[in-house]
Amino acid sequence: MYKYPFITLILITLLGCAKKESEVYLFSFFKGNGEDGLHLATSEDGLNWTALNNNESFLAPEVGKDKLMRDPCIVKGGDNKFHMVWTVSWNEKGIGYANSTDLIHWSEQKYIPVMHHEPDARNCWAPELFYDEDTNEYLINWATTIPGRFPETDSLGDNGYNHRMYYTTTKDFIDFSDTKILYDKGFNVIDATIMKDDKSYIMFLKDESLLPKAEKNIRIATSNILTGNYSQASEPISISWVEGPTAIKKSNEWIIYFDMYTKHRMGAVVSSDLRKWTDISDKINFPKGTRHGTAFKVKESILNNILSMYSK
Repeated sequence: MYKYPFITLILITLLGCAKKESEVYLFSFFKGNGEDGLHLATSEDGLNWTALNNNESFLAPEVGKDKLMRDPCIVKGGDNKFHMVWTVSWNEKGIGYANSTDLIHWSEQKYIPVMHHEPDARNCWAPELFYDEDTNEYLINWATTIPGRFPETDSLGDNGYNHRMYYTTTKDFIDFSDTKILYDKGFNVIDATIMKDDKSYIMFLKDESLLPKAEKNIRIATSNILTGNYSQASEPISISWVEGPTAIKKSNEWIIYFDMYTKHRMGAVVSSDLRKWTDISDKINFPKGTRHGTAFKVKESILNNILSMYSK
């Protein structure tokens, strides 16, 4: 390598100047009650989203008693695979899992019994994934109601639901740590999703309280530790009667999408400092029937492969 230093320098320069493959946004979501499975949309600007595969399903649900695929959350791990978890039922004690290298061909689906150790657990809703690059571990978090576990708020939710956020960790989706509480600040909480910003972890969550006043809005909690010590929730950053937040950071702005489920459309807010938020719901466009899911980035070649596959 050192015999021809001038050539070596040229090669290093060329490699350093090699154009990095551009990325695009994808959005994983479900329609209806999640009966037909995984849907995907794409966007270049994070505002205007176009359905892929003619808004038909990419993957049909196969696990769980109800065989649903609600709230699909996808992240890319250190193994270059896309890992996905989802809600399999309104009233089961586990979640669904599968992985893919291209978002077209998927592994065998797996049911993960994250709350089977709790005999009274009513559900496991809206699981989310976070890949920790420092530990090469995946954190999975979800909302569960266990009647009588938090009696002070048992009567303040819908139909006896009184959720808290729980989590487990895994390196391989075979062995899992014991399930623990992730977030409990004395109120009914669901739909938590976590993003890392520098050295801080930002949790976007839904206050699911119905009484004494209906909240049903998105708030923020922060921590310097992924698995706990999150702050009290902020004031609402969204209107009420929304759910399923998911976030991207575009340049220096945060965009938080959410499902305006009583209006049957998606909404969003934007902020440059995570404190002052502007509603941009009238500036975004999603495919018809989009329910909440996860926004994430992929290399353009992944999108091109999908477009090529489903244009045949």
